[in-house]
Amino acid sequence: MPGAAHRFVHAPDLPKPVGPYSPGVTLDRLVFVSGQGATDPATGQLAGPGIDIQTEQCLRNVEAILKAAGSDLQHVLRCGVFLLDMREFPRMNAVYERMFGTHRPARTTIQAAALPGEGLRVEIDCVAYVP
Repeated sequence: MPGAAHRFVHAPDLPKPVGPYSPGVTLDRLVFVSGQGATDPATGQLAGPGIDIQTEQCLRNVEAILKAAGSDLQHVLRCGVFLLDMREFPRMNAVYERMFGTHRPARTTIQAAALPGEGLRVEIDCVAYVP
């Protein structure tokens, strides 16, 4: 696109990425959020052992990046959810539904062979827009 410029998005209240990537990137009004784990930014530690607590923390981390880009969970178009164990789908889904309310973005959920972090049960990425 002629004249289109992207910018990198960093949320000041989140840990720095552990690899060579940005937490988020915007292009015009689109926001691409990298997969977020369940690290609690206040402690730097993985949030709780359970899928419920980890799903909520993942979405809070996604939300912080979206807010830094000028968006929020109600403007998410698509999510990717990566679970360590698909048997935890119902519990993850209940937290996901609570966090998104009546908003229903497109979503893919898969079971991953492994996730990047000891004890990590879920990772979530998304594409959203800035209203």
